[in-house]
Amino acid sequence: MSKLNKNAFPSIDLPFLYKNQPLSGNTINGLEETKKIPATQIFHGSGARELEWGKLELFFAMINPFKVYCLNLYNRWLLRNADGRIAKKQRAVSNTESMTDEIKLLAKELGAGAVGITGVTQDALYKGGKIEYKNAIVILYPMDHDEMRYVTQDRAGTETMRAYMEISKTAIGLSQKIRKMGWRARAYCEGADLLHIPLAINAGLGELGKHGSLISREFGSSMRIASVLTDLPLQHDSPIDIGVDDLCLGCRRCTIDCPVDAISDQKQTVRGVEKWYVDFDKCVPYFTEAVGCGICIEVCPWSKPGKGFSLSEKLLSKRQ
Repeated sequence: MSKLNKNAFPSIDLPFLYKNQPLSGNTINGLEETKKIPATQIFHGSGARELEWGKLELFFAMINPFKVYCLNLYNRWLLRNADGRIAKKQRAVSNTESMTDEIKLLAKELGAGAVGITGVTQDALYKGGKIEYKNAIVILYPMDHDEMRYVTQDRAGTETMRAYMEISKTAIGLSQKIRKMGWRARAYCEGADLLHIPLAINAGLGELGKHGSLISREFGSSMRIASVLTDLPLQHDSPIDIGVDDLCLGCRRCTIDCPVDAISDQKQTVRGVEKWYVDFDKCVPYFTEAVGCGICIEVCPWSKPGKGFSLSEKLLSKRQ
């Protein structure tokens, strides 16, 4: 393993040597930036521009286990149906409440573990992105806890990609159903084009945890997120308080278990907002070599199956 020039990247190990060292991922992410600015694609990209850390992402894809690689290819093949033709006859919506109930039920029938709806906001778009749809249907899909106990190994990496594949099927299927109603709808199943976490928080599906991932009552952080953007008239859910900060401010489980000390015990200013933040330059090189890592998600108390509801109730009751 080669080490980069310490003047450019203190204490950062990469599995190969960059000829031209990329800008620090923390700088690209807007760490310590006090102005509210849009996020910039950095590791996963849509292909719209060459990413500063693109070679590391390519390396990540090349060293993935063969089964994970195949699942990833299949998932990308599924995404060809993320958008498509819209039925000429548009279904009228006279009651947004009943339509919202219908869409949520349909999403769960298609495989979603949890569903929330919110408006599309600028903080969910990358730099240069424009709001083109009114609503976001955000869905969660749980990962198998027994399989994810093998984080940093091929077994957990395979489960992660299986979950991506399943949530892609759900989101794409939902978008197709809406287009058949005569309304625009597009499925977003990865983070390359859309920031799912802000939408999920606004849709009442959870809160941001210390480890930088969404924490939900149902699944903790052991799940994947996808969104369907649409103009179909729907009622919006509201953000919820499940007591995440009450635990994260005192819990150090993910901080201690992170092998590269990428998780801070304090919130930091990122693009003008004080929030939990994971050090990109420490996390992603290890993430690349450890089959997507995931240690912080699996050691989190919220991620223990069936624990979230009672944990939230206990934390909120302490405030009184």
